[in-house]
Amino acid sequence: MQKTKFRNTIFLLLTAVIWGTAFVAQSVGMDYIGPFTFNAARFLIGGTVLLPLIWYRSKRVPKIREKSLKKITLAGGVCCGAALCSASLFQQIGIQYTTVGKAGFITTLYIIIVPVIGLLFGRSVPGKVWVGAVMAVFGLYLLCVNESFTIGRGDWLVLICAVLFSIHILVIDYFSPKVDGVVLSSIQFYVSGIISTIGALWKETPDILQMLDAAAPILYAGVMSCGVAYTLQVIGQKNMNPTIASLILSLESVISVLAGWLILGQALSLKEIFGCVIVFAAVILVQLPNI
Repeated sequence: MQKTKFRNTIFLLLTAVIWGTAFVAQSVGMDYIGPFTFNAARFLIGGTVLLPLIWYRSKRVPKIREKSLKKITLAGGVCCGAALCSASLFQQIGIQYTTVGKAGFITTLYIIIVPVIGLLFGRSVPGKVWVGAVMAVFGLYLLCVNESFTIGRGDWLVLICAVLFSIHILVIDYFSPKVDGVVLSSIQFYVSGIISTIGALWKETPDILQMLDAAAPILYAGVMSCGVAYTLQVIGQKNMNPTIASLILSLESVISVLAGWLILGQALSLKEIFGCVIVFAAVILVQLPNI
């Protein structure tokens, strides 16, 4: 059991690393195409790149093929896909009307929202996890928010995104132990991609030349952020407390700042470094065994 918990923690850490470094791709992609078009392309790519892996695993492990045919897998994929699509779209749209720092902080409020929603469904949350969640929120505030904190249109949109990401985490927590994680992940991407495509045709005017200009960020977001990272999230969350999972995933914000420092040479203030240390301490705290 301890070995499985360690493996799942590593998977979630890798997810946070990929998401943190993929933020650049998402920002650059928005310079060429709209949020619906960008999400449609990356989600459809994310679902497609998993098909060879699903086929290969189904040949080697027949039980996977049986699991993939279950109605619960399809139901889980639809529920996860709807939550993921909604959260991603609110984030992509909201970030156009607020600062990156505020958007990053508000999005990671799912650290607090997840255990609160969990309480409504009778899920107990250990005291140290609440302490870790509060520490992480404070650390992320120091890390992300560098201006006076006022609530505007974009902030409300990103706050809705945080609630929807919380729901996504809890939906995965419910379905991941019951189905094959890779199949579930692929279905959720196709559901998200189809919904986003409908939105793009309705609200935007997709242009193939503009999509080619944004090919690099779309491919990175599709293959790595979707195909790899979200699949690692589904597998890593299996049999793990969703509040602890959300704390580990919140390292996305820390990693994005550290990546900017190491790769782009963006300096970190003492306040931001202190924020990183607090978030890391919170994640380590919730991983410690109960005394």
